[in-house]
Amino acid sequence: MTTDLVLLAVLMFAVSYPSRALGLLTPGMERLPQRALDYLQLVGPAVLAAIAAVNTVVVVPQGGAPTIHIGVEWLAVLVCLVITAWRRNLLLGLLVAVALVAVARATGIAALPG
Repeated sequence: MTTDLVLLAVLMFAVSYPSRALGLLTPGMERLPQRALDYLQLVGPAVLAAIAAVNTVVVVPQGGAPTIHIGVEWLAVLVCLVITAWRRNLLLGLLVAVALVAVARATGIAALPG
């Protein structure tokens, strides 16, 4: 087991936490225009979505160059987006997407990338 990624996790926390906690750390936040508040509420999810997208789309084989992976994960992302938009419930979308990938891998329809 290696601890190389611990420093990266601490760095990611230091970079992303202030934007996610802006409402808690800034007095008078409620006086901002509604459009600015809507924007700031989406910064945290946008950062996490970018991280998740890279981990879904890019695969780095052992000792190889990064490649774009097209598989069941793309379908799961699409299903998550559709369910989230339809039901207005991100948790439900994520649960269905994870279940889709888990079932596809358990049944042998989709293998682990790499």
